[in-house]
Amino acid sequence: MSGVVREPDGIPRCPWGLESAQMADYRAYHDTEWGLPVHGDDALFERMSLEAFQSGLSWITILRRRPGFRAAFAGFHIAKVARFTDADAERLLTDPGIIRNRAKIAATINNAKVAAGLAPGELDDLIWSFAPARAGRPVPRTVDDLQPTTPESTALAKDLKKRGFRFVGPTTAYAMMQACGLVNDHLAECHVRAAVEAAAG
Repeated sequence: MSGVVREPDGIPRCPWGLESAQMADYRAYHDTEWGLPVHGDDALFERMSLEAFQSGLSWITILRRRPGFRAAFAGFHIAKVARFTDADAERLLTDPGIIRNRAKIAATINNAKVAAGLAPGELDDLIWSFAPARAGRPVPRTVDDLQPTTPESTALAKDLKKRGFRFVGPTTAYAMMQACGLVNDHLAECHVRAAVEAAAG
């Protein structure tokens, strides 16, 4: 079982990625983004898209290409990506700043079109409606306490698929829930956990 790790700075953090050569990149993301509440249709669309691109890859691969993804996908503004054409999809397949996967590119454009059909704020409301109650939820002490899917992520994935979204299965949906603060999966002794709880209100 793997609990928090203490780096040379003595601060306890969740162990994922922190023992790798990419430690500095992971540390910044872990300390300042992961698990903090994310709201706004475009912001959640970005997280949904990046988590879909991450499927089958390491998160550091996506994290380091995030500026490239933002440039390629018009800052993940739903209205702009929804207007992408087949020519745009072909252009993206030659863009070295992103993961050039035809199915994931097509899914991102498709998902923007679906999201554009929702009322303003509806995507935010939809995703957050699947956040589990925080009261009584077990606090993870080691990474072995975390599961790749939950009933809520399975239900969210099913709802998104029914609406026409693609490449958002239960595992991807749960990764998005973790990243966007719908759940707080920082370990019990992680120094960020309390800040995430406070931000969640």
